[in-house]
Amino acid sequence: MELVDEREEPALGLFQILNEEGFLTREGFEFEQSLLLRMFREMLRIRRIDERMLAKQRQGKIGFYGTITGQEAVPVASGLAIEAQDWVFPALRESAIMLVRGFPLVTWLAQVYGNEADLQKGRQMPSHQAGRAVNQVAWSSCIGTQLPQAVGAAMAAKRRGDPTVVLAFLGDGATSESDFHSAMNFAAIERPPVVLICQNNQWAISVPVSKQSASRTIAIKAKAYGLPGVRVDGNDVLASYVSIRQAVERARKGGGPTFIECLTYRMGPHSSSDDPTRYRSHAEVAEWEKRDPIVRLERFLRQRGLLDDAQKSAIEEELSRELEEAIRAVEGMPLPPRESLFEDVYAAPLPWHLKEEREALLGLPRALEAPHS
Repeated sequence: MELVDEREEPALGLFQILNEEGFLTREGFEFEQSLLLRMFREMLRIRRIDERMLAKQRQGKIGFYGTITGQEAVPVASGLAIEAQDWVFPALRESAIMLVRGFPLVTWLAQVYGNEADLQKGRQMPSHQAGRAVNQVAWSSCIGTQLPQAVGAAMAAKRRGDPTVVLAFLGDGATSESDFHSAMNFAAIERPPVVLICQNNQWAISVPVSKQSASRTIAIKAKAYGLPGVRVDGNDVLASYVSIRQAVERARKGGGPTFIECLTYRMGPHSSSDDPTRYRSHAEVAEWEKRDPIVRLERFLRQRGLLDDAQKSAIEEELSRELEEAIRAVEGMPLPPRESLFEDVYAAPLPWHLKEEREALLGLPRALEAPHS
């Protein structure tokens, strides 16, 4: 990975603190031991969750799943860099932010299974978690539509005088959508407290980033809109954390939006429906596996004497126990009741035509509503 001095042009350089071998590439940054270990645990946690959920999909326990394997650094860094009042408008691979912010794992997994404990009542496809408790908005699967929504929310916060910052996420493929242009343009003109974060994982399903744009980087696009653009090593959780936190603090103080490109790689399939061997080589994946963000941080922690085999085993055991208990609980839950179909459609009272439809539905034989197990 060729590095350019980002101090000369942040949108063309690559901001990095921790290299692939786990050594610091620059001084001047201090991180508390508790934060470093939290980063490691959170990244390892979502890696293990993804492994189990992908296996559950293959077993037919769930219908769909989108892993973030190889991209754990950015969502974990984001969740740790923002405050409780801040809002998140995610794309497909940012649901882990909710867990970092304290969202219950059982409720998070219930959305994947679409059962009675799912806050969205089984109406949204898996891997589209959302929750008011942690200010995370549901993603619609329509690429890029969340971007102008996020900018609009930030504009509202600015007008109300709320000390709120909004994070808006996108992939490299979303930069080809018109919603990206609208969001960037409104952000530059209105200057609301929003940080737009592009996880450039090199592939928009099967379309490589080279087919998305001829720009030297994605971050440089911000210049044309009048926004500061920053390019960060997205497999370096420390650099990601520093960059996002700086942008958040700048926005909160009235400094306006920032566009951040996080250079990373999707090591797994786009989703459980995808076969990446049809469009990319094993050699390419193997090269990026050397830059695994979890391995990189682990090397750093071991070099600093903050992690050893016994400590890692203890973390793995704790995560395994937590995940097993959560899966057992979720797989024992029933599906959402049929009558929930008519909830959240209109404010009370329910219109006459929906009352008739509900009565007709409830008059039909009840389908077997067995647990997932």
